[in-house]
Amino acid sequence: MSDLGALEGVVLVGAGNMGGAMLSGWVSGGVKPQNITVIDPNPSDRIKGLLDSRGIRHAVTPPDNMKAKILILAVKPQVMYAVLETLHPVIDEETLVISVAAGKTLSYFEERLGALPMVRTIPNTPSMIGRGVIGAFANERVGAEDRTKADILLSAVGHVEWVGDEADIDAVTAVAGSGPAYVFYLVECMAEAARKLGLDEDLAMRLARETVIGAGALLDHSGEEAGVLRKNVTSPGGTTAAALSHLMAEDGLQPVFDAALKAARDRSRELSG
Repeated sequence: MSDLGALEGVVLVGAGNMGGAMLSGWVSGGVKPQNITVIDPNPSDRIKGLLDSRGIRHAVTPPDNMKAKILILAVKPQVMYAVLETLHPVIDEETLVISVAAGKTLSYFEERLGALPMVRTIPNTPSMIGRGVIGAFANERVGAEDRTKADILLSAVGHVEWVGDEADIDAVTAVAGSGPAYVFYLVECMAEAARKLGLDEDLAMRLARETVIGAGALLDHSGEEAGVLRKNVTSPGGTTAAALSHLMAEDGLQPVFDAALKAARDRSRELSG
């Protein structure tokens, strides 16, 4: 199996921001609409339009007359317990369960759903435009075929990285899960610094925003390592070198990121408790 079109019995529970992004990616990627069921009591107008236009089955509660081959859990962690209680009619011992809920370990799902093949994931917000990074961990019941199915579904919204230890999901969360917020804050900081140099506030934000967007695109398309690109634009004694002398100082940006990512990793551990 190597494509979305071959997947059957896909049941998505929750079609909010992340679930909706995954659904859109699957449909555009070739999953047959008749092979998808969406369970969501209150989908957005956009999702309703997608369901209606593609003829995708929609249910407010789990239907009694079907079994999921692949069950994707995309509801908020705070309602997960109540949702899981309703899902037993649609699963059996062969159902592949994929969770995109933050802070819920596989043992949490195993205690409530049983000994099933399960994949825990942590996607980030760029998944909503198909450019996400998704960390994934599979339990020992996930065989090669199920892992391929999970990889295909997750790849519809971004780049998938598998880890061999569930504990590593906390570190992945710190880097990729929360990472977009760090980049957005970098834009804010650059814009504020530019404003303090005398630039108009709107101009400062446009310059910071477009610089980060362009730098990311260059990193993506060039194939070069980030360090190589940094060195390429850093002339000895030039303006970039002057700025980097502060950012790369012993008390510069690296120790700030060290502390920030450790805090995020530790908080992820606490939430997974």
